Amino acid sequence: MTVRLQENVYEAIQSHGEEDYPYECCGFLIGVSQDGKRIVREIRAQRNERENSQETRYFISPQEFQAAERYAREQHCEMLGIYHSHPDHPARPSQYDLEHAWPWYAYLILSVSGGTADELRAWQLRDDRSAFEAVDMEIVSQQ
Repeated sequence: MTVRLQENVYEAIQSHGEEDYPYECCGFLIGVSQDGKRIVREIRAQRNERENSQETRYFISPQEFQAAERYAREQHCEMLGIYHSHPDHPARPSQYDLEHAWPWYAYLILSVSGGTADELRAWQLRDDRSAFEAVDMEIVSQQ
């Protein structure tokens, strides 16, 4: 799998991470899946609904998941996955991320260091849910 983002989507994820720092930001990836690629057309930023530990965890309610899936269908797209930030930590999945992820979805993790967006990496959970695997990510110019 490869995740493809247009520059404006990439920049929107970076901005969201910087705005929510020192807390984790989160949101949905909306787009299409074709030819082994997840083509992200837009993000749907969410409020981190976690009541505590927002520096190291995020929570999106089931109602927001349903609303995002409905929105994606209305746009003739699908929900491709989730993005979130790791304030002052590397852009790799934590044990908590592993325990709360689903196979098939793409997971983008943005490292935000001292309030400045740093590395963005793409991951996918193995079908057996044992671990994440890094996946390729392309950032392309707007067309």
